[in-house]
Amino acid sequence: MNPFDTHEVHNTVAPFENINLFACDLPLREALDREGAGADADSLHALGELLGRAATLELGRLANLHSPKLHNFDRTGSRIDEVEFHPAWHELMALLISHGTHASPWDAGTPGAQVARAARYILFGQVENGSQCPVTMTYASVPALRQSPTLAARWLPKILSREYDPRSLPIEQKRGALLGMGMTEKQGGSDVRANTTMATALTQAEGRALFGAEGEDCFRIVGHKWFFSAPQSDAHLVLAQTEPEGSAGLTCFLVPRFLPDGSRNQIRVQRLKDKLGNRSNASSEVEFTGAYGWLLGKLGRGIPTILEMGSHTRLDCVVGTAGIMRAALTHALHHARRRAAFGRKLSEQPLMQNVLADLALESEAATAFAMRLARCFDDSADPAQALLARILTPAGKYWICKRGPTFGAEAMEVIGGSGYVEDGPLARLYREFPVNSIWEGSGNVMCLDLLRAFGKTPAAREALAAELALAGRKCPEYVVYTQSLLGDLGQAQSDEYGARRLAERVVLAVQAGLLLRHAPACVSDAFVASRLAGDPGGAFGCLPAGVDCEAILARALVE
Repeated sequence: MNPFDTHEVHNTVAPFENINLFACDLPLREALDREGAGADADSLHALGELLGRAATLELGRLANLHSPKLHNFDRTGSRIDEVEFHPAWHELMALLISHGTHASPWDAGTPGAQVARAARYILFGQVENGSQCPVTMTYASVPALRQSPTLAARWLPKILSREYDPRSLPIEQKRGALLGMGMTEKQGGSDVRANTTMATALTQAEGRALFGAEGEDCFRIVGHKWFFSAPQSDAHLVLAQTEPEGSAGLTCFLVPRFLPDGSRNQIRVQRLKDKLGNRSNASSEVEFTGAYGWLLGKLGRGIPTILEMGSHTRLDCVVGTAGIMRAALTHALHHARRRAAFGRKLSEQPLMQNVLADLALESEAATAFAMRLARCFDDSADPAQALLARILTPAGKYWICKRGPTFGAEAMEVIGGSGYVEDGPLARLYREFPVNSIWEGSGNVMCLDLLRAFGKTPAAREALAAELALAGRKCPEYVVYTQSLLGDLGQAQSDEYGARRLAERVVLAVQAGLLLRHAPACVSDAFVASRLAGDPGGAFGCLPAGVDCEAILARALVE
């Protein structure tokens, strides 16, 4: 040893990489099978191996280190509003698109397509999250586009393509297409009815003169959007008031980047947002200076047109959070199994076992809930499953996404100072958690939506009761908890003040029921004891005595 060296580096942990992300995730594998997508297990094994490679995980780091750059003008001074991405972003997008994460449920035609996609989304969520945003919006746009056969005939073949084509070209020249969204404005935020962007219909003669047969149902749009997600997308679904003076109400429009004549649409990107997280993804603020948009759905029915789209984006908020939780858990547990302190491995120390087992319970419950919710979307033709999705989507988006930041902070603390710095993935994962609570309806919006679901559809209570009853009556704490919940629903429907607590109780009851039915007793008993019998909102690591932490942790990460 050099006499001037101060120390040798030891007791450090190699990165969690070169591991099959699907093979090591027993709860996800079990959920895939029981929710009806077991036929996709082989393809998910292959995907898990690909995504767990060090080279693939490195793409996530690079895409966030080199954030997108906006170029408003080219070197001649012409307005272009182009976004430049690091090559790592394009590699991630190509992976997501080639595996159908943006479209597979719409063209698969096989049972369990939504569940299989949810499993892929959870795996991709352990690699990089910004690239999931344009994929989610494209996936969710399909039901809305199908409301307009003319637009669907032109756009869906490119949207359903498995080729990622980042070139800025008219849709006819593209091999694949992505869609974004433009809903919120400065003065309204979640209150989209406060939007002031105006759309004026072209006359039939004007439309045909400009765009020929494609000029029908064309409007001229003037206004702004405070959040215009993924401005590099080939088109966006945009909400605008319709003339005269908004009398028809909010209407939905498809606003492409390029017009049928090949020219650029009048969408002026003012800036890219400097966001806390999701830094690899471009989120922008735009102005429409007479942009052309095509009517999607009926005049004045913009909100109903996008409601189904919103349910799918909210599903992805739940599924995506489950994926980030899984990533944070695996990094923390991998570290704790190899790092020694005070004479023992961290994972062998009782208090650390309490923390890790608590995180493992939360992650498994989130995965079970997300996959069950995805099956509701697969079975949407069944009225009971559709009603269950109507309840569980806003409730799950509230509670599971709300648990994310606390989960991420605790996982980071397991690793300690080296988890807090940007050299590792925990800091990035921690920054990613809040966006799923904020985007597509904040916590309060979700809880009020849950109240509306119960208030407008009395059968929703029966759908929830039927789901909870599947767990039987063998667990007394579960029976008491669920009976109390169902008994309180009548009064809770009018209790706006307590809506958050109601959403939390709904999700915990469903999670407990799923774990009681499908997980080992060490998992379900600990979940019931810590979430139903106690208050789950405090710090992680407060499991009651008697919990078999070693069994829970052995199941949580199979290495």
